[in-house]
Amino acid sequence: MRKNIIWILAIATSCVLGGRLRPRNYDTHDFYALHLDPTTSPSELATFLGLEHDGQLGELVDHHIFRAPKDGRDVITDAVEELKRRRRKRNALEPSILDGILFNQKQKLKPRMVKRDILYPELSDIASDHVLFPRQDAPPVDSAVVEQNQIRDALEIRDPVFQNQWHLFNTRQPGNDLNVTGVWMQGITGKNATVCIIDDGLDMDSDDLSPNYFAIGSYDFNDHVEEPKPRLSDDRHGTRCAGEVSAARNDVCGVGVAYDSKIAGVRILSAPITDADEAIAVNYEFHRNDIYSCSWGPPDDGRTMDAPGILIRRAFVNAIQKGRNNKGSIYVFAAGNGASSDDNCNFDGYTNSIYSVTVGSVSSENHHPYYSEKCSAQLIVTYSSSRVNSITTTDVGKNECTSSHGGTSAAGPLAAGVYALVLQIRPDLSWRDIQWLTVMTGVKFTDDSDWQQTGAGRFYSHQYGYGKMDAWAMVEAAKTWKSVKPQAWYHSPWIHVKHEIPQGDQGLASIFTVTEDMLREANFERLEHVTLTMNVEHTRRGDLSVELRSPTGVISHIATARKMDDKAAGYVDWTFMSVAHFGESAVGNWTVIVKDTKVNEHTGTFTDWKLRLWGECIDGANQPLFPLPNETDDDDHDATVTAPVATTSVHVPSETEHVAQPTDHPSRPVNSKPPASTTTPFEPPITTSPSPSAIPDESFLPSPFPTFGVSKRTQIWIYGALALIIVFCASLALYFWLARRKRLRNNPRGDYEFEMIDDQDDDGATRQGLTGSGGARRGKNRRAGELYDAFAGESDEELLSESESENETYRDDAPENFREKHDPHVVGSDDE
Repeated sequence: MRKNIIWILAIATSCVLGGRLRPRNYDTHDFYALHLDPTTSPSELATFLGLEHDGQLGELVDHHIFRAPKDGRDVITDAVEELKRRRRKRNALEPSILDGILFNQKQKLKPRMVKRDILYPELSDIASDHVLFPRQDAPPVDSAVVEQNQIRDALEIRDPVFQNQWHLFNTRQPGNDLNVTGVWMQGITGKNATVCIIDDGLDMDSDDLSPNYFAIGSYDFNDHVEEPKPRLSDDRHGTRCAGEVSAARNDVCGVGVAYDSKIAGVRILSAPITDADEAIAVNYEFHRNDIYSCSWGPPDDGRTMDAPGILIRRAFVNAIQKGRNNKGSIYVFAAGNGASSDDNCNFDGYTNSIYSVTVGSVSSENHHPYYSEKCSAQLIVTYSSSRVNSITTTDVGKNECTSSHGGTSAAGPLAAGVYALVLQIRPDLSWRDIQWLTVMTGVKFTDDSDWQQTGAGRFYSHQYGYGKMDAWAMVEAAKTWKSVKPQAWYHSPWIHVKHEIPQGDQGLASIFTVTEDMLREANFERLEHVTLTMNVEHTRRGDLSVELRSPTGVISHIATARKMDDKAAGYVDWTFMSVAHFGESAVGNWTVIVKDTKVNEHTGTFTDWKLRLWGECIDGANQPLFPLPNETDDDDHDATVTAPVATTSVHVPSETEHVAQPTDHPSRPVNSKPPASTTTPFEPPITTSPSPSAIPDESFLPSPFPTFGVSKRTQIWIYGALALIIVFCASLALYFWLARRKRLRNNPRGDYEFEMIDDQDDDGATRQGLTGSGGARRGKNRRAGELYDAFAGESDEELLSESESENETYRDDAPENFREKHDPHVVGSDDE
């Protein structure tokens, strides 16, 4: 009873504290994250191991934090291994409280994440009353200025630099903005929605942010204090992002996209943190914080390939299932600023998550900024900085602004602000509803990209996702949107390839077929996300590129070559993701093409891959929640199938490939959509057979002769050898046939060509086989002689009739020389 009371008090204390664990000093203590069986008492385990229980690990049920004085050992792993050793020695399963440990991880500080902002020092900014004004090349359009003034007066906007917030209302390139002012005119300004900025802090004392600051949803995980106030000289990034979303409508600086929304801050970027801290941070107060804006990630250097650890991945799954009262937390991530280094946001495990809305940038002139990464995981773009304009927003200080905010860091918070507007009128929407609305209302705004029409009838580009975000279109669509049914999934087995990758223009293609029965069994109805987990061995990772083709021919460039990436590691259980297939049919042939883009000394092998389809279920009442991920989810590479492979010519663009820019910039009428005549035709999918008909450039013979996945020259050697073998066998058969005819002419067919053998009837009586011309043969041994000489004169019908009537089998007591010759299962036979 006393034990139960202590356990209940410990759980209650952790629930009250929530994410506010007591400060952790990694110089004096070690910290451990454990996942425990629900029946295991954390306090009893702590006593057993000599640890202190710090409480539950944020919102992750049955996950806990323990501490111990600094020690070089991993005391929990050592204890578990010692228990295993004792059990092996005693050959007995002795019970132990350690059996309740399902997962344990000693926490280590990891490098700080990188903020995704871009500064343009060449801009000649002019300081005036603490406000900076960027240089503008194009003059304002008079009619647009008049309209802006009318909106400002109607909404009583008195913010002094509202006229410079071109991303909200563009007077120099009319229409090149978020198209949000019409939403405000309806009274939709983000009321009752909360956006949490996970970053380097938030200046809650700023006059622009203090009216909307949400203290309950805020915490500092770097200094482990209540207020995430900027404390370092470079702690400005989070405040600037927050101003884009929730800067109040007042007489300070400008306004936010959702200027009546609540704004919270979680500080994690100002010092190294652990996976446990980050897992708590991304779940922090997820029943009160609706949207998490994350303008950071691994370095955008074109060589890094990094993903969140298992605890963080579990936190994301936990949030989309339980956050926002089970409707799912909404995560917005900046795509990254490494395009000039050939970086691709699919090498970032945060932006290529199905749980993230990945947001790239577009300039005020509707151009692709040099820094904004492209990838198949990018869902949408919003406006951000270029060499002409940057974003004007709140800065650290009581009454401070900046006009030099930019990069994809500035694009992400604008999308978060639009989502706050949507949640004001539709708080019931799920995290997947938000992604569907983003897909269905994105605006194709230029022809200068790799646009292709998708199965949902939308247009997708790896540079721009589904186009630029239109706040008016999204809010209008949300008003009547019917929520999607729960998420379903289909996972293929591991598809075994194990084939060398050709270099240059040739790619190695592997195909897996998804059937209607597979999806029906998985309760799967409509496709949303596609992920591809791969293993590729290579001596230079940056030479590789990967393309995924859907059954309808939609192409996802899930990986592109990176000139800076010289890692000799290839891909090891790395998961790529694509959002290009929303709404299309998943039934048919999915083709993955791996290409070694450089002809050099670096080579590689395509080992295996696994296809995962995610989407809407058929029957929501019978759809369970996806289980929290485990470290061993991708370990079972033995359960494989072998799919056809072939080489094929394929062009995969690099990040720096030139895209022509328009010479003029016609204005887009508000809410206009591109005409249907701009549809890009589908590229036909690769056929499911590795025959030369599917790969004409790689075969010297017509269909149906296979290519064997090798070059023409090798095919010539293979077919030449086969031809010689066929000629030899035919000559040998002709020789024996002529010799046999000669022998038969000299020896009448009635004489047997081998000595008959004795056998016994079932009653044990011995029968003598008779030989000689016309000699009668009785019993089962007669059949042996006939089968031996089957082609000497008797017809197939005669043999079949006699076989059916007698229904014979080989006897166990038949002589060994006869059984070895006619029964392949007898030991010593040629077949064995």
